[in-house]
Amino acid sequence: MNQPLIALIIFISTLIFVSLEKIQRTVIALSGALLFILLKILTQEEAFLAIDFNTIGLLTGMMVMVSIIKRTGLFQYLAIKISKLAHGNIFYLLFFLSIITGALSSILDNVTTIILIVPITLAICENLEISPMPLVISEIFASNIGGTATLIGDPPNIIIGSAAHLSFMDFIINLAPFVVMLLILLPFFVRLFYKKEMSQDVKEAWEKVEKFDEKKAIEDPVLLKKSLLVFLLTISVFIFHHNLGLEAATVALAGATLLLLVSNIDPAETFLEVEWSTLFFFIGLFIVIAGVEKVGIIRELSNIIVTLTKGNLTFTTLAVLWISGITCSLVNNISYTISMVPVIHHIGTVTTFNLNPVWWALSLGACLGGNGTFIAAAANLVGVNILKRQGQIITFKDFFQIGLPIMLISIILSSAYLFLRYLW
Repeated sequence: MNQPLIALIIFISTLIFVSLEKIQRTVIALSGALLFILLKILTQEEAFLAIDFNTIGLLTGMMVMVSIIKRTGLFQYLAIKISKLAHGNIFYLLFFLSIITGALSSILDNVTTIILIVPITLAICENLEISPMPLVISEIFASNIGGTATLIGDPPNIIIGSAAHLSFMDFIINLAPFVVMLLILLPFFVRLFYKKEMSQDVKEAWEKVEKFDEKKAIEDPVLLKKSLLVFLLTISVFIFHHNLGLEAATVALAGATLLLLVSNIDPAETFLEVEWSTLFFFIGLFIVIAGVEKVGIIRELSNIIVTLTKGNLTFTTLAVLWISGITCSLVNNISYTISMVPVIHHIGTVTTFNLNPVWWALSLGACLGGNGTFIAAAANLVGVNILKRQGQIITFKDFFQIGLPIMLISIILSSAYLFLRYLW
């Protein structure tokens, strides 16, 4: 049996077992990774190098920071404030939180945004005695959509910007207007899937919340000031970390270390709140994806585009969009984007048309495809795991039933946008 076939079987089996959820998904991902090593598809060194420690470090650093900030009562303060602004209307909450999440994701990475916004949402839902499910699901979708708007919003855009020499303003001009439209439409789509939850009567709970004094929610004003100072400093460095030559993980871990230093909190207590299961799931998944990539499956899928489109700009652009969207709902969009870059460069050598629409198609497909399943994007997994710790279980099937339609609607609208703006 040849290596590509073995790799494909392991990969598909991993996806199936993760979706069935009969075994804990971290165990499945690590088992798949181990098989790639034992069957010598990947060497131990290749497996180790496949782990994106930038993502792992970023997740760890932000989880530590959020754990400390949570002790100050800030999330409860913001929860009461936002609840009052929504006047007890669940749809207003859904709308406000989705827009805020999308806006944050355009300047921060999606995972950081979810780690910051979900605890606030959970506090709001606790106050109003409502299910956090529709709000958090919408925030997960909004984080992937919002990250599409800028060069720094999502890793695929960073890769594309570097490969195609596209500037920060190129992304703002070409993608941000469409992303804003998607973010506005998103809450209306989500509401269709959660009619029961959105129609909950919160009158009694709202009357209680209305009487709350949000200022009393602050439990440690001194720690709050220190936390906000360190957090704002960290966010500022995040925005310019590429110019400073710093990885996102370095910034997050530096912020976490500084906050531990000034807060004088026992690190052991803080580390108990780190989602270690999520981190090891990512480690296993990175290795599995590396095995699939090494045997050329992702590259082979990408090369089909060149054969099918025969040099037509419209067909090429739409093919890249749809293949990227569908593929990135199942595999890591960073690995996929990296594998697609040489393919698009190759298309440029055998055709005479402007490749920019194709690059925008790759960005939209890779970023928006992340909404298809909860294993498709880091933010999805983090959001789902935070909900799980609160006793709110979202299965692969549950997420897929909502995520797939949202992803397909986004890709259909993206097709119309690309066609009308660049291909008409």
